Amino acid sequence: MHFSLIGLPGSGKSTIGRHLARLWKLRFVDTDHVIEQRLGCSIKAFFAAQGEAAFRDIESQVLAELLQQDQVCVLSTGGGAILRAQNREVLKARSTVFYLQSLPEDIARRLRNDTTRPLMQGDDPLKRLHTLLQERGPLYLETAHYAIDAARQNASQVSRKICMQAELAGLLPGHGICNAIED
Repeated sequence: MHFSLIGLPGSGKSTIGRHLARLWKLRFVDTDHVIEQRLGCSIKAFFAAQGEAAFRDIESQVLAELLQQDQVCVLSTGGGAILRAQNREVLKARSTVFYLQSLPEDIARRLRNDTTRPLMQGDDPLKRLHTLLQERGPLYLETAHYAIDAARQNASQVSRKICMQAELAGLLPGHGICNAIED
């Protein structure tokens, strides 16, 4: 079974996913990178030219394909991947899903100079993050097997929480693997 990370844009899914994949000796896949490779352009450019609906169609297709692969991986999803019911269903059915719960204020601070995220552009990114959390929070919770409090914590701390949860649930082959995580 795959391991998937969901959460708001900028919640640390890619950073933590890479960390866990190294630790667990699994392949790491960032759905946004796979989508950009398929599109031949940035998500931001595609979003601007084709719109969100066209992007979400491709996102759903890529997500389903990745989760059907036999090779187990750690998957970092886009922040809006849970907007479609079919994505929520395939994530929950074909992977163990960890929701990285982050505070909008923490994310806004981390993303203040980021110009690559289409939904984060505009006059008030913090307000946008609060709106996204209000809209998506219930969908993240519906999709997740485990909600991980990632507020005001670094990637190592969050990785340790996920690793410990996976060990407790019997999802990891060996015991003590979480002890290798350094702060």
